[in-house]
Parts: sequence; C-alpha cells; structure tokens
Amino acid sequence: MTKGQILKHNFTKGSLRLYDTNGKQTYYENSTGFWWKQEYDTNSKRTYHEDSSGYWYKCKYDSNDKVIYFENSEGFVRHSIW
Repeated sequence: MTKGQILKHNFTKGSLRLYDTNGKQTYYENSTGFWWKQEYDTNSKRTYHEDSSGYWYKCKYDSNDKVIYFENSEGFVRHSIW
C-alpha cells in the first residue's frame, strides 16, 4: 500500500509530496502509482533513494561532503572518494 492510498490522497488535485522538518522533499507519488522516497543526513545530503520500480541507492559522505561510499540495487558498489 502506498502513502497516497494510506492518506486517501486525491490525485486529481495533484501529486503527493511530503517534506521533512528541514524542508527537504522525502516522498513523491503521482496518480499512476509511481513513487519515490529519500533520506538525508544531518548536512542535508541525500543518503538513500528508492522508487516504485525497485531501484534504490545509498551513499555516505566524508566531512568535506564528498561521496565515500555508494551502492545501488543493480549491484554497483564504490568505496572511494569521487
């Protein structure tokens, strides 16, 4: 069950968008049932993304905001700074 279904969102008035307390969009869903969700770290960097197609990725950052770890649902993993 999607968040739109749980909240009984009326998609004729537009897509469903949810935000965290920092104003970052954490969820999106449209009338076709496509959705994505995201998580952020304390520096507002995206650390996780997942969508209704099954694709996901997660990453970690160093103190200079450079990606030091990346992994996705397709099996790609990288452990170095880009």
